[in-house]
Amino acid sequence: MNKATQSNRHPFFNAPHRNFLSLTIPVLFSLIAEPLTGLVDTAFIARLGSTSLAALGVGAMVLSSVFWIFNFLGISTQTEVSQAIGRGKQRQVNRKSGLAILLSLCFGFLLTAVGWLLAGPAASLMGAAGEMHKGAVIYLQLRLLGAPAILVTISTFGVLRGLQDMRTPLWVAVGINALNILLDIVLIFGMGPIPALGIAGAAVASTVSQWIGALWAGTVVISRLGLPERLLMEDVKKLLQAGGDLIIRTGLLTLFLVLATRSATRIGPDAGAAHQAIRQVWVFANFFLDATAITAQSLIGFFFGSGHIREARRVAALVCGWSAGAGIVMAVLMLLGYRFAAIAFVPASALALFAPAWFVAALAQPFSALSFITDGIHWGTGDYRYLRNAVALATVCGGLGLALLDESRPGALTWVWIITASWIVIRAFFGMIRIWPGIGNSPLSGTRRFEKTAVDHLVDRSATKHQ
Repeated sequence: MNKATQSNRHPFFNAPHRNFLSLTIPVLFSLIAEPLTGLVDTAFIARLGSTSLAALGVGAMVLSSVFWIFNFLGISTQTEVSQAIGRGKQRQVNRKSGLAILLSLCFGFLLTAVGWLLAGPAASLMGAAGEMHKGAVIYLQLRLLGAPAILVTISTFGVLRGLQDMRTPLWVAVGINALNILLDIVLIFGMGPIPALGIAGAAVASTVSQWIGALWAGTVVISRLGLPERLLMEDVKKLLQAGGDLIIRTGLLTLFLVLATRSATRIGPDAGAAHQAIRQVWVFANFFLDATAITAQSLIGFFFGSGHIREARRVAALVCGWSAGAGIVMAVLMLLGYRFAAIAFVPASALALFAPAWFVAALAQPFSALSFITDGIHWGTGDYRYLRNAVALATVCGGLGLALLDESRPGALTWVWIITASWIVIRAFFGMIRIWPGIGNSPLSGTRRFEKTAVDHLVDRSATKHQ
């Protein structure tokens, strides 16, 4: 089957909206599974007292700060696999999948070794002391035994989503988190001959479930694709280069959010409380936007890899429309739900500061949706450097705005969110103009066509020799 026939038979052409939704909904539920388990962990540990809960908070914050660095294993692997599928290059799919799993294991075991030694200093850096420090170190060290499993799961999810199999990651995510909750009950509080392990039990429960999930996902990938015949250094360099751009980009995103939170906190405790309430709702809304971005990445990667730029642009138009619509719906829900949010999340003393900032955050939702979906589109084309530079520009502008903000002026918290909204708009603007009209050397420019890379030619020549 030639590439044109393969591309035209894609389900997207028969029912584009249905295909998009059928891929997005499983991703959404798989993304929601982990934070729900985190809430259950928190509820269980809270029964042990404030010291254990604080230790859990320290450990969880350190681990989340570490593991986000390795998200590039999932993002870049998903792009590489989806593009290789579009090209009809099964050997590339096998090779890149095997490489991602191998690198995940290497990085994971290295992270376990280094993290085990640095768990104490990391807990101290987070301000933990005494029994809290002891509990945080125990939690960190036991959770780090599962680091290779977590990274393998990230990369295998990237492989499966690159194959446009969104359901297997969903079942694995649900299975991991359901098992985690069951083990929590047994190991935290004890049952029969099993003693109560407290916070150590929560860590062991997570580590065991993560290894089972990694074995599950890895077995699915290997049974479906087999083991690669060979691995190439060119692939390693490409993956690590993408990782560098993605790490910088994510670091800049995190930096701006930290600066915004610091500014809100410096205004005063009421402003800090109001800001936290808005930020939590914003983070929850991001799960919906992340799901659309992951789906867009796989679809764009497939058509871009097959050389069908027109079809890739058609996907981009459709997913941007869906995402903008979702952003508008979220904006309306936030505006209508103001009173509920104020009663549920905000102290009475902070309500005056909360209202105007909440409305600014609500009005920014459509732009936030476009910034997320264009991230997914550009991930699909492998345009990581452009995304890195766009986020760098947005963060410099936003950081400068926060630095110039007079935190003692009335309405300072509203200005924090106006600056945050501007930061979002800049990201959305540069994400959009890379597609329409296609500034710079845009991968989605209508004049571009599929070309084999040097690596592809090398592999093809090697395969020919062995046939």
